[in-house]
Amino acid sequence: MNKQVFFWILRLLVGGLFVFSGLIKINDPVGTAIKLEEYFDVFSNDIAPFFHLFKPYALPLAVFLVVSEVVLGIMLLIGVRLKETVWALASMILFFTFLTFYSAYFNKVTDCGCFGDAIKLTPWESFYKDIILLVLISFLFFFRKDLPQKTPKWATYTAGLSLVISLGLAVFAIQNLPFIDFRAYKIGVSIPVNMQPSAPLVYTYVMKKGGELFYFDQFPNDESYEYVEAPLKNPEALHKISDFAAWNAEGDQSEYLFQGNKVLLLSSNLTKMSDANLEAITQLFASLEKAPVELIFMAAATQEEIDAVIAKNGWKIKGLQADATVVKTIMRANPGIMLLKDGVVVGKYHHNNTPDALEVLDLF
Repeated sequence: MNKQVFFWILRLLVGGLFVFSGLIKINDPVGTAIKLEEYFDVFSNDIAPFFHLFKPYALPLAVFLVVSEVVLGIMLLIGVRLKETVWALASMILFFTFLTFYSAYFNKVTDCGCFGDAIKLTPWESFYKDIILLVLISFLFFFRKDLPQKTPKWATYTAGLSLVISLGLAVFAIQNLPFIDFRAYKIGVSIPVNMQPSAPLVYTYVMKKGGELFYFDQFPNDESYEYVEAPLKNPEALHKISDFAAWNAEGDQSEYLFQGNKVLLLSSNLTKMSDANLEAITQLFASLEKAPVELIFMAAATQEEIDAVIAKNGWKIKGLQADATVVKTIMRANPGIMLLKDGVVVGKYHHNNTPDALEVLDLF
């Protein structure tokens, strides 16, 4: 095979994967920021406390990373400053490989977020993927002198345009909601249905007897067998939602949320909750007071803190507590609005796009 053809195939594979991965994450930069915060928490506990200082900058760092993935991938594909591009890609893949190895070996962050919420990979799958990319990029790195040296003007302009467009898309997704929602709480999903397995779970029972392993579809009654493990044969049937819960002093209120028409204002952190559109939200609540809907403020906070926010804004609504991770998964805005009809998600809004009462009622 001609050397240049080989290098072009490598550029196509590496550049294409970086563009694909970056575009998926540009769809949801807030999700990438949440994942970075997880890594900073782990590193601050396991390596050095100063990693905690990076948490406030998780979102701009996430934007930088996802935009860089797309732009560098495009630069590799169209031949823009290939020596520098390969250096940057090699540095990035070394960084990603370290993260995925650390996650896999120490079982710290169970989902690296390499492809956002669109494609879920186990930590070891993520690490092996990065190893393959590292090998491919190594070929380009060690033979970078054989790559085209000149950059056409059109390619430079295209790379610049990709930077502007990628950055614009990332900012738009932050100020609104992801263009495509890949999570288990997307519009049209029934939360109570997603909390149940989609089919009966089937296990293989691995038993030991006399130093030999035996495999059964049913747990054996023979007590001479020693239990080893019971791996799941159909993991795709597992419930997609495992941690949804809402509660107050009266106890669990999850079932209550799945009955009738509910308008939920969600906040994952009251101290960081934006007040930019609270006036519009207050107006929405006032317009819906006599409508056939129930208004709820669900936040990751104490009941006293939730009640204080309700009283401060003069809302006549019910306050419920929730887990911060669950709220972040449901809503990529703080605050954000979710509409539930008998447990089915019929609408989701960033606070920048607070709907009016007519729009809300049209969805019920």
